[in-house]
Amino acid sequence: MAITVAIIGAGPLGRWLALSAARAGFHVLLEDVMPANLHHAQELLRQQLGPAGSEMVGQGFSPDITTAKSAGDLSPEVCFSADSPIAFVSTIDEAVRNADLVIDCVPDELESKLEILWLLDRMAPPRAVLATPTTRLSITDLAHCTYRPTKCIAIAAEAAALTGKSEAAASPEILLRTTPQTAPETVALLDHFWRQLGFTPVFAPDPAVQPSK
Repeated sequence: MAITVAIIGAGPLGRWLALSAARAGFHVLLEDVMPANLHHAQELLRQQLGPAGSEMVGQGFSPDITTAKSAGDLSPEVCFSADSPIAFVSTIDEAVRNADLVIDCVPDELESKLEILWLLDRMAPPRAVLATPTTRLSITDLAHCTYRPTKCIAIAAEAAALTGKSEAAASPEILLRTTPQTAPETVALLDHFWRQLGFTPVFAPDPAVQPSK
């Protein structure tokens, strides 16, 4: 059964994640509140996917995301096929309602992270893992603000280091920060996800947590 990945934010990092995850065989829902951002992402992903791009991107969706949203046409549950692993949605609820893994691409600032994790925690199904890119904040503190601290993990890498990864690079390492409560299945899912994307995951504890004596 394919893993469904919800990506919140269709900026450079979100587009790169969507493209890489789709190529790796995951089902991807890319969300952005701005329809123009989604249309821009859709066109860029079509170009980067090459001749198969038109079939792989957004199949089954109205080209007018705003109209489709108001008409109730967006149905992430039925949009995926072997030829169409990427779908575009304009609300967080639509993106995460069936997600196994959710990655936000909001600014690495405390207020932004708290707000998005609060929303994701309440909208995503209990099984969903929340992965947040941050090199500045404590994932332990952020996880404690959710009802699923066992399913929270930090992607401790700068966006530029990810989006600039060379295709010829041999499995570059990516650092993932865990909390004392991070569950083994959370680690296993992130390990699988990043290996499929061509990285070697390295898991390390949150440095903000003092080891017990």
